[in-house]
Amino acid sequence: MVGLPGAGKTTRARQIEAERPALRLTLDEWMVPLFGEPDAGGKQDVLEGRLVWLAIRALRIDVSVILDFGVWSRDERSALRWLAGEAGANCELHYLAIDQEEQQRRLESRFEREPGSTYEMRYFDLDKFRSQFQVPSQDELTTEQIDMPPSGHASWGSWASERWPSFVP
Repeated sequence: MVGLPGAGKTTRARQIEAERPALRLTLDEWMVPLFGEPDAGGKQDVLEGRLVWLAIRALRIDVSVILDFGVWSRDERSALRWLAGEAGANCELHYLAIDQEEQQRRLESRFEREPGSTYEMRYFDLDKFRSQFQVPSQDELTTEQIDMPPSGHASWGSWASERWPSFVP
């Protein structure tokens, strides 16, 4: 799932999960139970790494997986596509776009309904997130071609180990 907070990634992930057998790994559903808060400073990357590790293990035993945590950069998406291929699986990217006004409305509503499962995000936060998010091109979403890993990395596996500290290829 690719998109900003409030774009509907988890809703869509649940739909896909209902349509076909798949293991859905939603970051927000792990953060509070494990760390007691939705934004546990720095632990998100560690948890993402373990979810990626678990996803790859599941793919290797022919279990479909839905990773639901946004993957904001093209490098993250390229790494996940490469890792899936190494595990003998295909990778589909599902991008959900959202305008900032609707995003703010959804996030405020979610925080009011479920304050223990998310954290309050202000307009300033959304501006920051939008500046960090790399919108995928249509080509990225549809091509089977995967970018080369950034310089200094022999493979996307080594890049993933650096990006997600708890991921072990």
